[in-house]
Amino acid sequence: MNPTAQQLTEWDKRYVWHAFTQMACYEPLIIESAEGCELIDIEGRRLLDGVSSMWCNVHGHCHPAIDAAIKDQLGKVAHVTNLGCSNSTAIRLAKRLSELTPGDLDHSFFCSDGASALEVAIKLAFQYWHQCEKPQPKKTTYIGFEDAYHGDTIGTISVGGVDQFNAVFKPLMFPVHRLLIPDRRVPDEASACTYHLQVLEETLQQHHETIAAVVIEPLVLGAAGMIVQPHGYLRGVRELTQKYNVLMIADEVAVGLGRTGKMFACDHEEVVPDILCLGKGLSGGYLPMSAAIATTEIWNAYLGEYGEAKQLCHGHTFGGNPLGSAAALATLDLFEEEQTLAQLPAKMARISEHLTRLKEHSHVGDVRQCGMIAAVEIVRDKATGEHFAWTDRHGHQVCQFALQHGVWIRPLGDVLVIMPPLSVSLPQIDQLCAVIAAGIEHVTHTKGHSR
Repeated sequence: MNPTAQQLTEWDKRYVWHAFTQMACYEPLIIESAEGCELIDIEGRRLLDGVSSMWCNVHGHCHPAIDAAIKDQLGKVAHVTNLGCSNSTAIRLAKRLSELTPGDLDHSFFCSDGASALEVAIKLAFQYWHQCEKPQPKKTTYIGFEDAYHGDTIGTISVGGVDQFNAVFKPLMFPVHRLLIPDRRVPDEASACTYHLQVLEETLQQHHETIAAVVIEPLVLGAAGMIVQPHGYLRGVRELTQKYNVLMIADEVAVGLGRTGKMFACDHEEVVPDILCLGKGLSGGYLPMSAAIATTEIWNAYLGEYGEAKQLCHGHTFGGNPLGSAAALATLDLFEEEQTLAQLPAKMARISEHLTRLKEHSHVGDVRQCGMIAAVEIVRDKATGEHFAWTDRHGHQVCQFALQHGVWIRPLGDVLVIMPPLSVSLPQIDQLCAVIAAGIEHVTHTKGHSR
């Protein structure tokens, strides 16, 4: 006998430990099925998936092509280890990624999630400097950015910079050189790029002999509040890392696979990092699948005789899983078959139109957009940029309002994220943005803050 909705709700609160959630305050939202850009909960309520099920769904839920690819693979083999073994589907995916990624990013180390891919990249960079053609074993630290998020492993929280998430784990973390967020608004839009690159170069000048890599989210810092970097900054980072002989790790887990309007965020400024990390949308948001993709120079440093022990001693049980690989191949096929990227400019323009209107609200301090990634920042005082008390949870209240009006979104504090699947329609964009606008008005008005 199937459990009732009430039983599922009670069990969810009692037995399931949810990520980044205070379970004493948790109110369940239980999804039973999905279709296209809509989620369907256990009560049959349909909700527009306004954040791509945590920034990962690309072509919509239950897409027949991806479903068919997984079912076809399931009829062959569900899992094969990649420790001393391989499978044809993962091999085809690795070749496809080699052809798709810029430059000579030809060598994919498959993992299960974005954090795992970044953890691999951190270790790859560290070990590379011990066994490259001209070893520099003093290169043992990294450059990261304030409020950057790269995952929740010890390595990724060390190079990340979200104090709210990491403070309790500080004794476990290794030290890094942490720079200011490269925000396009600081000190102002005209000088932001030059300013932030100068800060980076000063750090590299002083410490390049001990720095293994710069770890960066290209174009947009996600968990920091969808902070958009100044134009030209990413290209400048690549030039400086090359100038000072430091590796560049590009974390495209959230911003890759079409989110910025191009297949990869690095494509916007013609940058080829030393290691490119993908996840989330790699499998269309279907299955755990990620990759750390390295250049041939990195790859060559790991080749040698068995006795030299140059191999990377790192692995994941489900790395290169055939089901995830099948979903990824189908996802990449759909980009071509449905001309996904060609359809994005109209959708990006529609989001921009709504952001222009939202920016006029007296409690919207800033709106930000990079392709299909957008954010609306709620403030107490528009003139000063003063925020509401974080304990008031205005962003959460707007999301609760949205839930009551057929839209599911999740905030970053008082920053409302707009990141629907790339397959979203123009009417659905209108619905998403209209509900957010109404939610902001409702929450700020009911709290005694008028327009």
